[in-house]
Amino acid sequence: MDLFGFRIGVDRSWFLILFLVIFLLSGEFRQALHSSDAVAYLTTVVTVLVLFGSLIVHELGHALVARREGITVRRIDLFLFGGLTEMSRDAATPAEDFKIAAAGPLATFGFVLLCLAVDLAIVGPHRLVHAAELDNTVQITPVLLSLSWLLFWNILLLFFNLVPAFPLDGGRMTRAVIWRVTGQKERGTRTAAKLGQGFSLVLAGIGVFVTLDYRNLSGLWLIGIAFLMYQSAKAALVQTAISARIEGVRVADIMDRQPVAIPSRTAVTQALDEFFLRYGWSWFPVIDDDYRFLGIARQERLAAAQDRGEDWLTVDAVLEPEQDGGWRVNEDRPITEVISSENLGRLGALMAVDGDGVLRGVVTVEQVRRALQAAFGSPGRLA
Repeated sequence: MDLFGFRIGVDRSWFLILFLVIFLLSGEFRQALHSSDAVAYLTTVVTVLVLFGSLIVHELGHALVARREGITVRRIDLFLFGGLTEMSRDAATPAEDFKIAAAGPLATFGFVLLCLAVDLAIVGPHRLVHAAELDNTVQITPVLLSLSWLLFWNILLLFFNLVPAFPLDGGRMTRAVIWRVTGQKERGTRTAAKLGQGFSLVLAGIGVFVTLDYRNLSGLWLIGIAFLMYQSAKAALVQTAISARIEGVRVADIMDRQPVAIPSRTAVTQALDEFFLRYGWSWFPVIDDDYRFLGIARQERLAAAQDRGEDWLTVDAVLEPEQDGGWRVNEDRPITEVISSENLGRLGALMAVDGDGVLRGVVTVEQVRRALQAAFGSPGRLA
């Protein structure tokens, strides 16, 4: 699904939590509504789906501001523990970092105001509180129950996200503030990540207490969130350590400055003979007449065109076009940006371009590995 130009997807783990929440909540809704099982179940399903919709609203806040700041947003995914916005690069300035991080909570706050306005317009504050508490001693309609429950949980999510602990939005805003004051992004990340590890341990402790004392499955949920937060904060600390060792190293410092590229007007047969057969590689970058990077030519696609008797086609007709800037990186960017790129692992290399999109070089996994080994002294110290 596409929304505002962003691809929205769901991880398989999302279906697990969807059915689990519906199962746990339907009983409480049935008691609060004093209605048939069908009405209670339908209300539960709609409410849970809207809750996940509010998570998409939250992620859209991040995505829209990131796009405004010039960052390509590849996709938004819902998974077991919430939502994730996949961006082509990290923030380049403290202001950019703060704006992107704050956009999510602001979007959630807007959703809270919308629910509150509709609730108050329907019943007023008194019955709103009863509905949010799932009080079955008063008459509650399905619409009121759904909106009140969504209001309560979005307020909870809002305050949770504002906790100054990485990787929560509050932690990212904390990083941006420290980065702005000290001028050191690594110091901001390190502080926010340590706060994140501390908060995750507290959260895990609460989860254990709830599980053992109240026999409540929500305790296991808290433990799962705490584990994910701790691992993310730990990864941020590792990334910070790497960044400190390779500070100042840019893509241009390690890239191959004489990349082999296929001109877009080359015939398919000629490309197969003069490039793929000669070099034995499975793909090549494709450039136009001005040497601007256009996409990737894969051997199987060219061979398929030849087998169909379409060897008269030129490479630009059968190339795999670049999507969302995923195969390129600016030659002036730090190599930490390359390390965090998923496409480096998938393709094995990234195209280094200048500000006009002209292909200036190719940076490979092996070149990045050698740069890291040089920074840390030996391969064994990278573990």
